[in-house]
Amino acid sequence: MELSSYFSLLGKYKYIIIIIVLATVTGSYFLVKNLPGEYISSTQIATGIVDASRHLLDKDNTPNAQQDQITREFSNLTEIIKLKKLIDNVSYQLIIHDLSSPRPFRKLNHQFKGLSQPAIEHALQVFRYKLKNGEPLSLYNKDESGLNQLLISMKYDERDLRKDLTVDRDGESDFITITFTSENPELSPFVVNTLCKEFLDYYTVNVKQNESNAIDFLSKLLDEKRNALSQKKDSLQQYKIKNGILNLDDQAKDIFAQILVYKDKKIEAERTISSYDGAVKAINDRFDPQNRKYIESTISQYNQAITNTEDQLRTLNDQYVHSGFNPTYKPTLDSLQKQLTAEIDNTSDRYITNPLVNKDNLVAKKLELEVSRDLAKYSVQAIDKELDDLSARFKRLVPFDATVKTYEYDVTIASQEYLDVLNKYNAINLQSNFSIKLMQVEAATPDVAEPSKKMLLIVLSGLVSLFLCLVVLFILYYLDDNIKEPIDLVNRTQLPLLGSLNFISGPMPDLKKLWDVENRQRMQQFKELLRSVRFEIDQELKGGKILGVTSLAAGEGKTLLATSLAYSYSAINKKVLLIDGNFNNPSISKSIQPKVYVEDYFRNSAYIERDNNSIGVLGNRGGDVTLLEINDEQHIQNELNDLKLGYDIIIIDLPPLDSLNMSKEWILFTNKTISVFEADKSISRSQGQYIDYLKLLNNKFAGWVLNKAAINTHSKKAKS
Repeated sequence: MELSSYFSLLGKYKYIIIIIVLATVTGSYFLVKNLPGEYISSTQIATGIVDASRHLLDKDNTPNAQQDQITREFSNLTEIIKLKKLIDNVSYQLIIHDLSSPRPFRKLNHQFKGLSQPAIEHALQVFRYKLKNGEPLSLYNKDESGLNQLLISMKYDERDLRKDLTVDRDGESDFITITFTSENPELSPFVVNTLCKEFLDYYTVNVKQNESNAIDFLSKLLDEKRNALSQKKDSLQQYKIKNGILNLDDQAKDIFAQILVYKDKKIEAERTISSYDGAVKAINDRFDPQNRKYIESTISQYNQAITNTEDQLRTLNDQYVHSGFNPTYKPTLDSLQKQLTAEIDNTSDRYITNPLVNKDNLVAKKLELEVSRDLAKYSVQAIDKELDDLSARFKRLVPFDATVKTYEYDVTIASQEYLDVLNKYNAINLQSNFSIKLMQVEAATPDVAEPSKKMLLIVLSGLVSLFLCLVVLFILYYLDDNIKEPIDLVNRTQLPLLGSLNFISGPMPDLKKLWDVENRQRMQQFKELLRSVRFEIDQELKGGKILGVTSLAAGEGKTLLATSLAYSYSAINKKVLLIDGNFNNPSISKSIQPKVYVEDYFRNSAYIERDNNSIGVLGNRGGDVTLLEINDEQHIQNELNDLKLGYDIIIIDLPPLDSLNMSKEWILFTNKTISVFEADKSISRSQGQYIDYLKLLNNKFAGWVLNKAAINTHSKKAKS
């Protein structure tokens, strides 16, 4: 499809479009001329939200956090203003005003005009009660449901008020604007001011009360957490006093440090004992039994003194160890050690004549080593006893530590809870002290009416109706499957096109006078298009003489084309034979009344008279008969060959293709076949088989002729 066809369709219906648009504009004029004017009133509420000086103590004072908080607060305030509860209060005050004032904003609806004075007083009583208590009307109550219908009839109900109410923040400013539009200059400011007052009262009473309740709750909770913390601390303190715990961690560290010191001294003593045993063993190996016996017998009196000194030294050493190596014992230990050394030396000096005097020094050294070894052994025993005592003391601290840790954990949890509640309390208290204070900047007043939009509505209605007409016609054009242009026929069938003929209005023209000079002006386009078709047919025949003219269905103009071609060829001095091959509808035979018929000629050859010695007509009597039922194929072919000798061209008006074999039998004897298709018709699915049949004819099918086409120029031959 091409847009030119769409514009042609618009041109066809242009007067209807104009009438529809004018009717729409006229109707819109009468509908909007009585519309009341619009009065807009607005007021502003200063919130103080964007005042930076009030947010200096905020926890989140970063620009992004502050902006998010500002957006949330403004959104919360605007939604509070739109609460149904507040708008219901405005509705009550509006209806109370109209029912009690001599100058109501709106008159009562026709269904409530007959209200009696007691009924009005009852309605006022109910509305005032609802307004005072802030209650909505109950639709389950028959009386209140009727009062709700009264509000709806006056358009004072919540749904109608919301339609004309606007609540928005003014850009990035600190103000919230409330705007209402109505037909009454006094109604608009009344609604705006009333809603603003209701909002401020609601915010002051409810929102501030919520903050106060939150502070009281946090204050009580803070006292509870403080008492709980004090109890936990007191329990920990009493437990430490009862068990004599000063600082459990320090005590454990001191005991552990002492254990480490004693372990180091034990290791050192064991190492000393081991070294002394080795040295004594080495000396013993140098003495034989006789020598050792002699020495022991001679120095026994001195050994007793050494033993006594060793006992004193061992006792003092134990005291020194148990005291935790108290330095006051150190001088006495040193003195006894010197005394022991002197006694050992004296023993060496008192030796009697001894044949083994060269070993005296070894004996003295051995005694000294044995004394040191015994002292080291005694110190190990004292260290072990002290380590056992320290370990016992350390183990006693473990249960104390677990209990103290539990008490301390409880104190930590209680302290954290107390601090959290304290921080929350401080934040809420600070927010309450620095919270926004709302105020109405300026009360709304009656204003002049807004510029009338009546003309805009009228123009808009005309444009909308025009657009709808264009859309409807475009849909019809898009869904239209009819073939209007030659190119559409070629694209749909994929078969060549010989040309097209324009539509001729009025009665069928006299084809005998088609070529007269006086008819040239009226039929000029048809003649030119017919000549073009004739030329294309001559190019397709290429010396052939038999041309068949058919169509997909009856009534598409094939008989007119066949007759027109006959007269067209006679105009160029061709001898033409026109055969009426349509037995079902022999229209040529009925209009011309020929003297020779197909049935007679193909049975017994007869002479065919010519019209003005140029056109001969071979008619048929019609009826339920086919060509091959008249005679066999060979005989008919011979007769047609004889006719070729006497005529330059033979044009056969074939039956339509939907007559099945009737048209196909004639096509057997044609050199070329053309098909007529009427414009502004579609090809049905059942006709697709006839298109396929024409394609099977190959070169025998010359092409289409589009009849009754809406064209202004000569058609040209187009092939797929």
